[in-house]
Amino acid sequence: MTHTDNRFRRLSLALDYSFSQAELLRQALTHRSFGSPNNERFEFVGDSILNYTVARMLYDQFPKLSEGELSRLRANLVNQNTLAEIAHELKLGDYLYLGEGELKSGGFNRPSILADALEAIFAAISFDANFAAAELVVSKLYIQRVAAIDTTQQAKDAKTRLQEALQARRLPLPKYRILLQSGEAHEQWFKVACDLGDLAIDASGEGGSRRAAEQQAAECALQLLEHKLASTKKRP
Repeated sequence: MTHTDNRFRRLSLALDYSFSQAELLRQALTHRSFGSPNNERFEFVGDSILNYTVARMLYDQFPKLSEGELSRLRANLVNQNTLAEIAHELKLGDYLYLGEGELKSGGFNRPSILADALEAIFAAISFDANFAAAELVVSKLYIQRVAAIDTTQQAKDAKTRLQEALQARRLPLPKYRILLQSGEAHEQWFKVACDLGDLAIDASGEGGSRRAAEQQAAECALQLLEHKLASTKKRP
């Protein structure tokens, strides 16, 4: 920890990595709205580190799965929503350098900004040390998520699992509708509803694309559906 700026001490502990060059971590946490240098180019490298590391973890963990199944699992683990969840766990928003406009609009809590910053951190670690160090940090952040995967369920995305659950019970398919759409074309944000009308279930999800928001809404609807069905079974 002696090499890392005191401002980042808690974050370095959470990452279990101490930077020799604190300026690399600072750049990884700098959004373009704050100025230059920022984390956009770091994000490009970090994305590749993340994808390789998670792919290797899945390859080792699930030797019997096909390439297509592994690809679907990886997509669920490296998407914006999962990255934002990990960033929240690290309290990454507390460390971001944002321009005035992003600060006022709550950019420190925006999933797209958090996800990009986390990927940029992976790149910064590789620049500060080497690829192996970055791979180790990614592995530690993802080890529990990979271990918790139920391949009988997670190989299929949430929308597919919800559709199959409804069809098995001869219930109408869900209806998705956009509740909110904001942001510029390169950084849009969607809030989508998933309506299971006959069951009085109305779930919602958010994401950096309509598809991501629909998947999150479907996951939420699935949980509500399972809870509702379990409650019905318990009734005398």
